[in-house]
Amino acid sequence: MAVKIGGVKLPHLKSTENMETVDFPLPKKLILPMSQCMGAPCTPLVKKGDTVTVGMKIGDCDKPMSVPVHSPASGVVSEITDYRLSNGASCKAVVIETDGQQTVCPDIKPPQITDRKSFLDAVRESGCCGLGGAGFPTHIKLGFDPDKTPIDTLLINGAECEPYITSDYREFMEAPEEIIDGIEYIMKMLDIPNCKIGIESNKPSAIALMKKQTADNSAIEVVSLPSSYPQGAEKVLIYTAAGRVVAEGELPSHQGVIVMNVSTVAFIIRYIRTGMPLISKRLTIDGDAVTKNNGNYRVLVGTPVSDLLEYCGAEEYGKLLYGGPMMGIALDNAERPIIKVNNALLAFRSTAEPVTTSCIRCGRCIRACPVKLMPTSLESAYDREDTAELERLKVMLCINCGCCSYVCPANRHLAEKNQLAKGLLMKNKRR
Repeated sequence: MAVKIGGVKLPHLKSTENMETVDFPLPKKLILPMSQCMGAPCTPLVKKGDTVTVGMKIGDCDKPMSVPVHSPASGVVSEITDYRLSNGASCKAVVIETDGQQTVCPDIKPPQITDRKSFLDAVRESGCCGLGGAGFPTHIKLGFDPDKTPIDTLLINGAECEPYITSDYREFMEAPEEIIDGIEYIMKMLDIPNCKIGIESNKPSAIALMKKQTADNSAIEVVSLPSSYPQGAEKVLIYTAAGRVVAEGELPSHQGVIVMNVSTVAFIIRYIRTGMPLISKRLTIDGDAVTKNNGNYRVLVGTPVSDLLEYCGAEEYGKLLYGGPMMGIALDNAERPIIKVNNALLAFRSTAEPVTTSCIRCGRCIRACPVKLMPTSLESAYDREDTAELERLKVMLCINCGCCSYVCPANRHLAEKNQLAKGLLMKNKRR
């Protein structure tokens, strides 16, 4: 039984939920930033003029908090360029002119896995990071020390609580056997005794399918989650599905839990069987500016957004988002590529900014906050640059969900202020 927590009710707008995934046409050009997940950027392993093949490693880094980048297509490296990330940081990017042949790299073969270490090494070599959006390197998450941090529960995140996005739902419906095989493989390799699969109650078909798939395995439980936002946030999911509280400064592993996105576990078993690294993503394409061909697509990493917009008839748009409308990142231009952590591309016509007025002290933001913060007080403390008060009010617990801004009748930028406040507090601590 799931435990109910705060949050907000959002319109689901899941018009693509019953649209099966189709392969997006091969682009003429791919742009592959050497930073595609949380952690250190890679260094290009190729140079201009080099020939590349499908699955070939083209970027790597010797820092632990990093995963390699692989070529999603065969072709020629046309350019190594500087690339500005959405967070303002810079890295190199490899630009590939595809040849249409999709010649597979001869080195591609299933990894040899004999123990825990070789499994973690294989996960890193696959280029896998969390596919739910956060992009944490998967080999780091799974590389816990069982003697120091015993894990008793693998928690699968299948909430997909943001409007529009249906890519994880399609994973449930299209690859149920691979999901369960991936879960059982990870449980075996890491000696995790139990698993919970969390799915929002508004996805009854996925819940029924997973219960059928797990009927003969008592170690795996399917948990029906309340249909509210942000059920997919890690700390919220752990509380609702497992009844455990991840305290300030703790990781989920401190509560005996490892959380993985459903698409991540399915990818891992595919890689174990084929050796093909992470070179494509299932992507929901939708929004009111999409005039045709909205749906779920298997898209090569590095595909320019402009190609997707043209194919889906979304050339007249006012705003583009990587991800959902609550936590998605606005794109500054359509020449940016799809990267590993993207699970949706949304295009909207309207960009009108609501008028911000004074706080009316209604308390809606406080009631909506799933981690019980006081957004108006945090806003005031940030405006005063009162870092002591920000720390006292525990701004670092904010999970970036945006519920406070969503419910605010004064249209105040509470969620944005929280992120700025976190940066201010961290800057002050570094001093």
